Amino acid sequence: MSAPTLRWTYAFVDRPLGLVEPARTFWTAVTDTRPSEPRGEQGEFVTLLSEGTDACVKVQGVDAGPGGAHLDFSVADVPAFVNSALRLGADTVAEHDGWAVLRSPAGQLFCAVPWHGESVRPPVAAGTRLDQVSIDIGPGSYDAELAFWSALLPDWASLSGALPEFHVLKPPPGLPIRILLQRLGEERPAAAHLDLACADIDAAVARHENLGATVVSHGKHWTVMRDPAGGTYCLTGRDPETGGLPNRP
Repeated sequence: MSAPTLRWTYAFVDRPLGLVEPARTFWTAVTDTRPSEPRGEQGEFVTLLSEGTDACVKVQGVDAGPGGAHLDFSVADVPAFVNSALRLGADTVAEHDGWAVLRSPAGQLFCAVPWHGESVRPPVAAGTRLDQVSIDIGPGSYDAELAFWSALLPDWASLSGALPEFHVLKPPPGLPIRILLQRLGEERPAAAHLDLACADIDAAVARHENLGATVVSHGKHWTVMRDPAGGTYCLTGRDPETGGLPNRP
């Protein structure tokens, strides 16, 4: 039995609750959006809104740990999606009124939430687009994790990445967030970070530095950055419209 069809995806910027204000300010500027009114018992949730389109990025303050990133999957039938994920090896972390927090076999958190009609993707902002959640996985868990996400998202294209340790799950047209599975060189719990597609990495780095980020390191097609709340993310040399490397999907 295949998983219920996804209708929309959200990328979450997860940062420590005490640092959520600088995170909101930075990521609002990066994505050329405006923040919603805070929600949650501690005002921990904010949606990044773009005029005339549907949001696909949210910022969340977390009580424990350094934060990172996670995905919310918007579906028409939350219980059916949850049941499908559980059959494939996920665990339930928390059940709420109408939505649920789940954990993948390697330990990556994600959420199943109701679809509210979202369909219009936000535009490219200053030559960049936050369009990918990268799940970083230890080598011993990688194959099972790839099998899990591929089975959970059967309508998504499964593509080899630019390097052997990368694998891309590309959503059907219209959905705003891709998944990159990255096999690490050492065993550690699964974690996730955000990737932005950049038409010009050098220009993007300069802009992000002006907004308060710092450079951590440089890779073959990417630059690792640290935002003002201490979270790492990547600026990648990919087409902001398609999400792919030049001459790749």
